[in-house]
Amino acid sequence: MSDPMNIGNMVGDLVLAVGALGTASFALVDATKIGRRGGISNSGFGFVEDCVRSLLPEQSAELLYMLHGHWINGSALADQKAIAKSLLKLKLDIDTAAQFAEATNVDTATLTEVAASMRDGSPLTDKQSNTLGRFDLYLTARLDTAYQRADQKYRNSAKFLASVIAVLLALFGGWAVAANYPEGGKNYFGSAQMFIAIFCGLLATPLAPISKDLASALQAGVKVAQAIRK
Repeated sequence: MSDPMNIGNMVGDLVLAVGALGTASFALVDATKIGRRGGISNSGFGFVEDCVRSLLPEQSAELLYMLHGHWINGSALADQKAIAKSLLKLKLDIDTAAQFAEATNVDTATLTEVAASMRDGSPLTDKQSNTLGRFDLYLTARLDTAYQRADQKYRNSAKFLASVIAVLLALFGGWAVAANYPEGGKNYFGSAQMFIAIFCGLLATPLAPISKDLASALQAGVKVAQAIRK
């Protein structure tokens, strides 16, 4: 009968190996960021682009260039939203007030008055303050939605690409091992070993962050089982 401790160690080693495969795949995904547009880190920014262009269609190029730099650098999401909001509000003037008013569903004439008062430094009336508050709330909600969707797409894209890389690495690794045996390399594709490699590759990405803790827990569980039997 097999020693439960040895089985626990084998399972633990397998979990660590699969986790290491996932870590390696994430590292390769991260390496794509060296690309001119930021590689995988550029994923999701389209939601931010659409949001900014809908708010400020004619003056968005320079603003998007600055926001894109923060996005591909991986700045904190809250900081990015605050920067985007500040930059957009700085663009509020007499010329852009109509565009902002249409995009945020506030009164165009009043928002134009707000822009003029901000330029002149004159105090705002209650009506103007109310309009500015509504504009601020709508702008915050639009940007928050855009950045949340962008972040979700980035994370999902990174995980998907890491999964593809992990499966390819597992397939190649399985073939390399099989090739050391007579006729093993030729019979590998379509074999049970190939599908086991694919399965390990699929497990690698979600398992990578918890592989060490899971392996330790498995080994600890086997030790407890042994102690109980004794």
